[in-house]
Amino acid sequence: MSQTRSSHTVFSGSIPEPYHRRLGPFLFQSYARDLASRVPAHEGARVLETACGTGIVTRALLGRLPASARLTATDLNQAMIDFARSEVPDDPRLEWRTADAQQLPFDDHTFDAVVMQFGIMFVPDKPLAMREAKRVLKPGGKLVYNTWDSFARNAFARITHEALGRAFPADPPTFYLVPFGDHDPGEHRARVEAAGFRDVTVEGVAVESTAESAEYLAVGLVRGNPISIADSERGKLTLEEVEQRLAEALRAELGDRPLHCGLHAWVVTATA
Repeated sequence: MSQTRSSHTVFSGSIPEPYHRRLGPFLFQSYARDLASRVPAHEGARVLETACGTGIVTRALLGRLPASARLTATDLNQAMIDFARSEVPDDPRLEWRTADAQQLPFDDHTFDAVVMQFGIMFVPDKPLAMREAKRVLKPGGKLVYNTWDSFARNAFARITHEALGRAFPADPPTFYLVPFGDHDPGEHRARVEAAGFRDVTVEGVAVESTAESAEYLAVGLVRGNPISIADSERGKLTLEEVEQRLAEALRAELGDRPLHCGLHAWVVTATA
């Protein structure tokens, strides 16, 4: 049975569209290209993508894999997969599945690579997810995933977390502590090695990113994840009021039209 889900992992309802449209270009596309470039792309390769979200990495992988390869893209949230299906063109190499990274519905030694972009932070039992990845990989198969570094290296996230705290001082939303809270490279190395992987590398990857405006990004940072649900439940401010306050904070530190921000993530690779 799947592990109990946290509210921080529920990307449903109207979340997928702002996640894809407003956060995708700013946060995910550059890292998707980097991640896909690290995946084995030989003839007949079988690749599993977990936490595929709205298909941003899926597209990058399809652009790299040969015609004889097969890609299975999975996510815990059916709403994200449904949106991804509408964004990624039909492809005979591609299969979509709803799946939990902690309990993969695949036989042992099925895949040549397992790929996960910015998903491990949301998994309740991370060591179990690593063991599951190891189980479904063929001997010599590759694990490739990335994870955000800390608030200190990703200013937009720090600004957002602080602005939300000021907006709701009595009950500050904690969502951003999750994606930016699993940032110790030594911990990632130890976790992957404990699952039985070898040749583990943890590499820092920096990206300079831009958003068309502070307001445009603020809408994505509020509505493109479970923050929108948490804020609505608090009922003190409208989402528009929260977005306005966040846009002001982003603008003050990162500029506007366009907004500029450095990003930093860790990329983990290992051999089964």
